[in-house]
Amino acid sequence: MAEPAQTLADLGEWELIRRLGAFAPPGQFADDAALLPGVGEAGQQGALVVNTDVLVEGLHFSDATTGPGDVGWRAAAANLSDLAAMGCTEVVGLTVGLVAPASTTWAWVEGVYGGLREALDTYGGVLLGGDCSGGAQRLLAITAIGRLGGGATATGQPGAITSCGPIRRSDGLAGDWLLGTGPHGLSRLGLALLQGELPGGSPAYGAPSQGATPTAAGSPAAPLAALLDPNLRARAITAHRRPRPRFDAVRALIASRPARLGWRVGGCDSSDGLAAAAAAIAASSRCGARLDRASLPLDAAMAALPRAEAWCLGGGEDFELVLALQPAWAEALIAALPGTTRIGELVAGEAGALGWSDGAAWSPGDGGSAAASGYSHFN
Repeated sequence: MAEPAQTLADLGEWELIRRLGAFAPPGQFADDAALLPGVGEAGQQGALVVNTDVLVEGLHFSDATTGPGDVGWRAAAANLSDLAAMGCTEVVGLTVGLVAPASTTWAWVEGVYGGLREALDTYGGVLLGGDCSGGAQRLLAITAIGRLGGGATATGQPGAITSCGPIRRSDGLAGDWLLGTGPHGLSRLGLALLQGELPGGSPAYGAPSQGATPTAAGSPAAPLAALLDPNLRARAITAHRRPRPRFDAVRALIASRPARLGWRVGGCDSSDGLAAAAAAIAASSRCGARLDRASLPLDAAMAALPRAEAWCLGGGEDFELVLALQPAWAEALIAALPGTTRIGELVAGEAGALGWSDGAAWSPGDGGSAAASGYSHFN
């Protein structure tokens, strides 16, 4: 009797990507973006990098939480973040494939492209073209092209120019420090506020629900959303709607490299979650990873929330960089880039295995059951 045909649900996103990699040159699918074959040497500064991402209505955006301009910005920023995660400091441009039902208003399309243009005006590059098609569901397919970072002054050698290369998930080594370039969990908190997930919150802005019973601040019955610092609420919603690709972090990385060290940087962005990023770097580098629970990169104002640690580890869509660096370089980057912290280290051991720096084992409950694998399509 014939075995039933495997479906995408059976495979999951990561196994699908692994299998698709067989149709490309070895290693081409291993990172967030890909160096264009034949365009400069793999480590040559200025080499072109290309990335493609698809955003689907109901999965990546919705009218309930994201206006058209924010949809466009997020679509651009997600792709530009992948360029930064490969070591780009320059954006060449992007193409846009738009699929939408015929009933879609021009105002929505105009808003989306306005948001795309805002992101390009902010980070560089131009709209290179694209395609449009009718379909049952709104969808944006973005291809972004960037250029690896140019020379920069090396630490300890004023006026000297240092070469740089790509950032690869597979370039970490045991003993490297793991760094995060900014706080994690804010975007997930923003989504919770926009969707009214927090007790006492209503959709759109996380404001207290009408008719909520007034209680003393800090009492167990106080609506959680109502007790949030308004500045934290604003930061979280902005983090979700208007994420920042960290090209500034790549420039600081290049500039802070100690002169005696060659270029070797493991890393990726944290769009699928902090724990998933650490696990991906460790797996590709054939190491384990140990995270320091006391040093998780949480915004101080959200640290007391019940799900703060889970959202920090597995919330996703923070679009910070997670980097594996030699300790001397890591220390230099921490000093040069405010908000950058050491979150753990790579260790010899099972490839991709996560644990805690105090020796505690990683458990399914750490950051949620899917924290280590991150979000996966088709499951």
